[in-house]
Amino acid sequence: MDRQTLETRRRAPLRTPIGLADAAVLDISGALNALLADVFALYLKTKNFHWHMSGPRFRDYHLMLDEQGDQVLAMTDPIAERVRKIGGVTLRSVGHIARLQRVLDNDADYVDPLDMLAELRDDNADLAKRMHAVHVVCDESGDIATASLLETWIDETERRVWFLFEAGRPGHA
Repeated sequence: MDRQTLETRRRAPLRTPIGLADAAVLDISGALNALLADVFALYLKTKNFHWHMSGPRFRDYHLMLDEQGDQVLAMTDPIAERVRKIGGVTLRSVGHIARLQRVLDNDADYVDPLDMLAELRDDNADLAKRMHAVHVVCDESGDIATASLLETWIDETERRVWFLFEAGRPGHA
């Protein structure tokens, strides 16, 4: 192989030939990158509340948020890799995440434990809605592989909403 051919290949865009139209790749990768930014923001918020949990239910809440944080973090690599598999480019920095995230940060010095649970419940519910919207984009483009991944993540996210809802309910005697 001559030098010019090698140089051309090195500069060629990284395009995976999986059959999606260029517009579909842009739409899906854009939607997935926004979702990925939200997942990173939700992970950090979940860990923030895990680290700063206090009160009589500390152990239960602390452990639950640790498990949920692990589950949220586990989505990040498959989301980013799916973007790359379809031929898109994914997030490159913390600044990129900050520009795309829709999950609001909470930098308060103190948050009541039940308020933490309620905030995470709402954030997870919003994330599930956004996942549903991305699923529609995938369906319209015929991207069943991404849609399939989303279905699993939607189920996991709805389960987190359920746990946070039940953990935050007032106790009954």
